[in-house]
Amino acid sequence: MAIYSPDNFSLIDSPMKLLRLNALAPNFQLPKTAVTIGNFDGVHLGHQAMISQLKQLAAAENLKTLVMIFEPQPLEFFKGYDAPPRITSLREKVEYLTELGVDYIAVAKFDNHFRSLNAESFAELLKLKLNAHSLVLGDDFHFGKNRQGNSEFLRAYGFQVTNLTTVALDGERVSSTRIRQTLQAGDLALAAKLLGRPYSITGRVQYGDQIGRTLDFPTINVALNRHKPCLNGIYGVEVVCETLSLKDKVKADNPEKSGIAGYEPTALFGAGHVGTRPAIKQVHPEWRLEVHFPDVSANLYGLLMRVTFLHYLHGEKDYPSLEALKAGIDDDVEKLLEFRQNTPHFPF
Repeated sequence: MAIYSPDNFSLIDSPMKLLRLNALAPNFQLPKTAVTIGNFDGVHLGHQAMISQLKQLAAAENLKTLVMIFEPQPLEFFKGYDAPPRITSLREKVEYLTELGVDYIAVAKFDNHFRSLNAESFAELLKLKLNAHSLVLGDDFHFGKNRQGNSEFLRAYGFQVTNLTTVALDGERVSSTRIRQTLQAGDLALAAKLLGRPYSITGRVQYGDQIGRTLDFPTINVALNRHKPCLNGIYGVEVVCETLSLKDKVKADNPEKSGIAGYEPTALFGAGHVGTRPAIKQVHPEWRLEVHFPDVSANLYGLLMRVTFLHYLHGEKDYPSLEALKAGIDDDVEKLLEFRQNTPHFPF
């Protein structure tokens, strides 16, 4: 079996199996499956309803559940950097789907070969590679070259197809597009409702250019693992390390600088920045997720962090000088610390 490990991660305690479709052996055979297909960007309430329906159908028919996703997402293949920003990286998507209890996740490499598959070839892939017997699809699902296939085509091809009706919240459809717009508007509380959880980004701490140190505001640089994020600006954030207690790590490195407690027992509160840092003139600006922990001095390189966004302060600013940038950061940190002090319980 070809097991796919994006970003060198594995889900050690999970029975879920992660498959890379283009690496499966010709004689590879899955048990009979119930399948759903899509980008699943965000794994939001609508996606969760689809997975719930998939699991019910699979249990009734004694099938295994399988979610087929695309990497890169099709619009990223066609539009590159101009594609819509990602809500979730591949790692995050897989982890959320795993938490929902699916048996298999099949990652289809979206490339020129895959995009050229006609509707019949795509249906054959479902039948022969995935051993699909039943499908749960969105009501507007299309597939194959030029989007020539749809649910009716698959029914005619012999599959049992269930179409899930639109899931709505506050009278509006829950969709990845709506969540992107909500995050870009800074409405973290509504985003949490649409997602069914607070919005977060997971990535490893990597080396940056250490400009924050020269401003007396050292930061950790967390890998985004996406072409561009849905967020932009300054945020109050909670950070946990996925492999150890961040609070204990910081305290062990420097007991005199143990930081500001987050809401989870092992978390720290910080000032988060997502953007391209226009105040720092760069030849090739790139998106960054940086977090400053007040009153912390610790070596956190290489650790896998989950950054949860709690409070939107303002959008990214283009300061006229590094001195003005430093003063702006100082003001931002002070205001975010006030938010933490005035918000004793998790904000949503």
